[in-house]
Amino acid sequence: MLSSIPVSVSAQPEVTLSQWKQLLIERRSALQSDYQKHPLPAHLLNHHRKLIDEILQNICQVLELPKTLSLLAVGGYGRGQLFPYSDIDLLVLLGSDADLILREQLERLIGLLWDVGLEVGHSVRTIPECQEQARKDVTVQTTLMEARLLYGSPSLFKKFSQAMLAIMDSAVFSQAKQLEQQQRHARFHDTANNLEPNLKESPGGLRDLQNILWISQACGLGTSWQALAKHGLITQHEARQIKNHELFLQDLRIRLHYLACRREDRLRFDFQGTLAQQFGLSDSGSHRASEVLMQRYYRTAKSVNQLNIILLQNLRSRITPAVSVAALPLNERFQQRGELLEACEEDLFERQPSAILESFLLLQQHGELKGMSAATLRALWRARRKVNEGFRRDSKNRVTFMEILRQPSGITRELRRMNQYGILGRYLPAFGRVVGQMQHDLFHVYTVDEHILKVVRNLRRFTMAEFAHEYPLCSRLMSEFPRQEVLVLAGLFHDIAKGRGGDHSHLGSADARRFCKQHGLSAEDTSLVAWLVENHLIMSSTAQKQDLSDPEKVSAFAERVGSERRLIALYLLTVADIRGTSPDVWNAWKAKLLEDLFWATRRRLSGDAAPQDAYLQSRQTEALDIIRLYALRKDAHEALWSQLDTAYFLRHDAQEIAWHTRQLWAQVHTQSPVVKARLSPIGEGLQVLIYTPDQEGLFARICSFFERINYNIVEAKIHTTRHNYALDSFLVLDPANKTVHYRDLTGFIENELGKRIASQAPLEPPVKGRLSRHVKHFPIIPEVGISQDERGIYHVMSITAGDRPGLLYSIARVLVNYRINVHTAKINTLGERAEDVFLLSGDVLNDPKAVVRLEADLLEALAV
Repeated sequence: MLSSIPVSVSAQPEVTLSQWKQLLIERRSALQSDYQKHPLPAHLLNHHRKLIDEILQNICQVLELPKTLSLLAVGGYGRGQLFPYSDIDLLVLLGSDADLILREQLERLIGLLWDVGLEVGHSVRTIPECQEQARKDVTVQTTLMEARLLYGSPSLFKKFSQAMLAIMDSAVFSQAKQLEQQQRHARFHDTANNLEPNLKESPGGLRDLQNILWISQACGLGTSWQALAKHGLITQHEARQIKNHELFLQDLRIRLHYLACRREDRLRFDFQGTLAQQFGLSDSGSHRASEVLMQRYYRTAKSVNQLNIILLQNLRSRITPAVSVAALPLNERFQQRGELLEACEEDLFERQPSAILESFLLLQQHGELKGMSAATLRALWRARRKVNEGFRRDSKNRVTFMEILRQPSGITRELRRMNQYGILGRYLPAFGRVVGQMQHDLFHVYTVDEHILKVVRNLRRFTMAEFAHEYPLCSRLMSEFPRQEVLVLAGLFHDIAKGRGGDHSHLGSADARRFCKQHGLSAEDTSLVAWLVENHLIMSSTAQKQDLSDPEKVSAFAERVGSERRLIALYLLTVADIRGTSPDVWNAWKAKLLEDLFWATRRRLSGDAAPQDAYLQSRQTEALDIIRLYALRKDAHEALWSQLDTAYFLRHDAQEIAWHTRQLWAQVHTQSPVVKARLSPIGEGLQVLIYTPDQEGLFARICSFFERINYNIVEAKIHTTRHNYALDSFLVLDPANKTVHYRDLTGFIENELGKRIASQAPLEPPVKGRLSRHVKHFPIIPEVGISQDERGIYHVMSITAGDRPGLLYSIARVLVNYRINVHTAKINTLGERAEDVFLLSGDVLNDPKAVVRLEADLLEALAV
């Protein structure tokens, strides 16, 4: 093995170094090649550890390190689980402080290890120093408890082991490790269901498994799953199950290291497809191979998380047995002991499976309960397979499930708990199929099951007084909404058919209707739930893509909704749904669009919608009332308003009309561009007014300016006055959400954009911005649709593409080339997916052949 390496580093230092280095490269390469043929994680980790052991021991001998010290492997390396690119953690243990000669030898050792190609993390300590550091930091204590002797004094190592054992307080250690785990989970928002989860640190990752064994070791219960089974904490079947989960995660991590050629623990988009291929997976009609792999990962992480919770609670009860507290009977099956729910008999769930759902209902009804006792939780976990077809048909269980959904509080918490313990997916098999299913649509950042539960959470927040300040309208509507369980059911079923193939809204609606009939809901409520699931996307689509200033659009939407109860329910579900896709998708502009559509539709349904002339008169009167507050003369508005047509007053609200009038009443015939900016009244972003004699390419020039300063246009209202002036209004958002120095920013926009418009310089060539990794690895095929509107006056152009810097300007440049006018633009960005709608006019749009060429040029501009 290593016998061919020269024994004297001083005689042939360079040869020795090169041989060690070459040996490391060759042996690691051989291990990788062998793993690709025979992927056995335990074999690889063990043999890699042995390889490093041999090299380290040989180097220590060559350097003639004194045998009075001990070189220890610690951390994962000490545990014997050395992944391909993991750090090699070492402790140089000294009997006393190092003298100058020893310090030089140790410096030479560490330098040589790095030169050879070993990435080491090291510390040099005496036993008292180790004890001191371990007492102060549980992470250090954990690292040291896995120490393994590599070289040097066995007696010193024995003293070290005894010293570490002496300071071990299993109760304190257990509490510290569980707190450490909570903090680690919080960094990942307490979910493994992120797009790029961390195999090691995320909830349900390898660290959670290690945490169980660390606490078990501290309690003297062993360091393996078999040891836990022998002590009765898990069954032999569960020991095999958890070992399989561990092997799968180890396999993924090993492959990930080899693919990245570095220490990489995140399942990044860059590697998901290749990893799926290595596991023999391929794309199907409804799922990418990477999605299948990730679903397996998420389900594994969920199982690990479940076992982690159950085992840590059981270990805690072993370490610190609860002080004897009298049990308080809740009914004939359950009792309260302290703050925990406890089954009166350990085999309750096996004998009476209906008690499974009852336990969650009791947790809701007794807010003082913090969870289940260790024994009850373990019994629930082992009885979960009792939730089968017969269980679902039992009318008693159906009544209990609906009771859970009708409780005044705790619905989200108990649904999450049911999902966490594997009960929800068994009671609702359709939900079970979407557990861990990723949505690579560029705007959902959670798995389907996690998204569904977030939507239910958002709906429930509308019922809570402490959150009424977030969405006052939603909170008020919810407080007046009878039988709120229909909204919870709509939330549960709205995406439950994702990934089956076909229209998930239609398939989910059928599931929801069947469920409601089976669970005794009235015909009215059954119809409402099914309708909401089937139509849960129409309100956001209408608000974000249709021209809401067109009364006919609102009338068509109102006709489809049909009733005020449906409208309120759909509005609440839509807000909850959008907010549940990603922390970054919701914004004030979308909130305003939905609210405007809600009120316009409500007026239409109640018969209060005024004729268009009366509606316009009311808006103008409201605008004049605001203008009077500016102390302008009574007829100040007339010069500007005489140049505006009906379309302008329909597309702008009274506040915006008043603002435009205040800025322009004395400059109606100015030859210089007028650019004004202010904080948007919706509470987010900037509203920008541009007024100038009309010029070719104006929309494109404005788009170019805002993209250059990294602001996103979300809405554009383009109006040409009767005397051929452009009166354009833009709503722009800062993607970085900076709120500093807005006065400086508005001044900059007014000055610089005004100069750019006045110069009428030739348009710059579009530059395709850099794609995000998500868009790069999960691209959206661009789509362009151009059709005439119902009145035959304008054309509607819809565009779908992966978002990137410069996208809107690229579109605008193409439209300029075809001499097409933009009248409105709604720029809807869903995460990294752009869904934009434009209202256009231009002679070329009436030529079918020219439209085909236009679509082709747009697709080329959208291509990435």
